[in-house]
Amino acid sequence: MADRLTVGVAARLSRYLQVLTQARKMGKTRISSQEIAEYTNINATQIRRDLSAFGKFGKRGVGYDIDRLLEQIRSILRTQGQHNIALVGAGRLGQAIASSPIFAEHGINIAAVVDSDPAKVGNPIGNVAVEPYESLGRLVRDKNVVVGVLAVPASGAQKAADDLVAAGVRIIFNYSEALLETPSDVTVHTSNPAVELLHALYFHLT
Repeated sequence: MADRLTVGVAARLSRYLQVLTQARKMGKTRISSQEIAEYTNINATQIRRDLSAFGKFGKRGVGYDIDRLLEQIRSILRTQGQHNIALVGAGRLGQAIASSPIFAEHGINIAAVVDSDPAKVGNPIGNVAVEPYESLGRLVRDKNVVVGVLAVPASGAQKAADDLVAAGVRIIFNYSEALLETPSDVTVHTSNPAVELLHALYFHLT
């Protein structure tokens, strides 16, 4: 197996991981490539090809053992164990992110939340209390934060990104509409529901 996955393979494995996690929550113990295909819109042949590249996980006519496949994909994606993140922004979006159980299901811990609004400081959000924005650098270091999540207006996103980078964060998940400028060794993932919806509409309506 190559040390580094291609972007396409990593993206598909992440989608398989999401489906497997939900399937286990529904009480399923086995799943077929065709079932995964129905939930992801990825061809079943492609799914089998992706998984067979890393070993033999399933049996024809029987499907995949969900627990074993979850463990293997997490190992391939190097997402085993707990990963601490810092959430910048405790508004409605930040509260929704912090309250979601999805992160914990994948070993992601929201270790710190900061906001520049004094009225929000001290309020509980998720499993932590909101701290002043000025504490961001210290929290990143003290909590061993590896990912920063921006749930702030576009006008404040670049400063927040700069402060995360200065504190040592090299992965930023950007929920704002801002185009961030970061050093070449910093990975930025931008989530824009409107763009993703337009993408889906294009392929389903044309």
